[in-house]
Amino acid sequence: MPSTRTAIRGDLVYFTGNPFISPATDCLTYERDGCIIVEDGLIQAVGPANALLEDGITVTHHRDKLILPGFIDTHTHYVQLEIMASFGKQLIDWLNQYTFPAEQSFDNAAHCDQIAAAFCDQLLRHGTTSASVFCSSHAYSAEALFKQASKRNMRMIAGQVLMDRNAPDALLVPSGQAHDESQKLIQDWHGKNRNLYAITPRFAPTSTPDLLEMAGDLWREHNTCHVQSHISENVAEVEWVRSLFPDYLDYLDVYEKFGLIGQRANFAHGIHLTGREIARLCETETAISHCPTSNLFLGSGIFDFSKMMAGEEMVRIGIGTDIGGGTSLSILETLAEAYKVSLLSNRVLSAAEAFYAATLGSAQALSIDDKVGTLQPGLEADLIVLDPKATPLLTMRSAQAQSIHDLLFALMIMGDDRAVSHTYVAGDLAHART
Repeated sequence: MPSTRTAIRGDLVYFTGNPFISPATDCLTYERDGCIIVEDGLIQAVGPANALLEDGITVTHHRDKLILPGFIDTHTHYVQLEIMASFGKQLIDWLNQYTFPAEQSFDNAAHCDQIAAAFCDQLLRHGTTSASVFCSSHAYSAEALFKQASKRNMRMIAGQVLMDRNAPDALLVPSGQAHDESQKLIQDWHGKNRNLYAITPRFAPTSTPDLLEMAGDLWREHNTCHVQSHISENVAEVEWVRSLFPDYLDYLDVYEKFGLIGQRANFAHGIHLTGREIARLCETETAISHCPTSNLFLGSGIFDFSKMMAGEEMVRIGIGTDIGGGTSLSILETLAEAYKVSLLSNRVLSAAEAFYAATLGSAQALSIDDKVGTLQPGLEADLIVLDPKATPLLTMRSAQAQSIHDLLFALMIMGDDRAVSHTYVAGDLAHART
């Protein structure tokens, strides 16, 4: 069939640089009445509507709305969708009381399919078009997510969770079996459709040295895959790692010694990192996912943006909802909490920095910025449309906005899934608010 060129028209907002290290005016592009020409799922051209629109192009006009790259969630757990907002307690207790019991139900294929489908639909409803996702330790849980993401043509990074100690027996998988199951998932799904595989040791406390060694070997064998895990979320967790791995310099050193840091490696939280660890993250281009709603909900601590930027270069930082410890799948609500957390660490997070972190910054953290994250010809046409008049209060506040920065700030503080008017995946409409 011949390809069809379409145009999506509205006010464009996207980033071409990093406002954490350069003036926001040099990084943020705001095109009033712009349009994006899409063909075969890719962006063909971006610019003023009056310069790009031609006869014969089908145009969808989102008048008085903002069009941005789709949000990218760099850390979440689809298998914890059902336990969001479970009452209280800090990390280790929460894992034992809620997380591990919930994940045991993913030994059932029908349950995997049901929750994976619901999860993907909720991501699209909230304007998230790409995500890095933990499954359960059951191999089919990863397969189910890849199947549902493929049905929706979403860009998904995911993997079977690897753990072989300090968890219920029903969730433990010996390293040999985990290797074989991960190997098959990589062969079946990595690079298929828009799926990418992530080798996923849950975290050091649930991993024996044998398991971490297997994970490192697997990454060397399949070096285009990703790696994801957790690090330094909770003070007690850091002490636990020190007791389990007494011969290592620190938490990051455990992962490094097994070959699990570098580009395409992404660790959630990073609240209690040492200066040595932060410097090493910069040197190796290893990413940290900032998960403010989860950090607050579980009382884990305050993520310090300033500390992450104290050296000559900043750590690659993405934004994660961390469902189900996190309290919302909305990236807008997550950015609102990131702003509040930044103030508590004596740094103001600007709207430009926040929206960069949720789009191009997260794409760079996951090393997928050659595919998504901004509006540039050749990239995949994952787009969201934000409505500054989504609610009566947002309408009132938006009318007072003095600049695009002011409008973005209002959206991130007052917005939620209602502000996501439309979501496009590879140029096709995937969600429209009713």
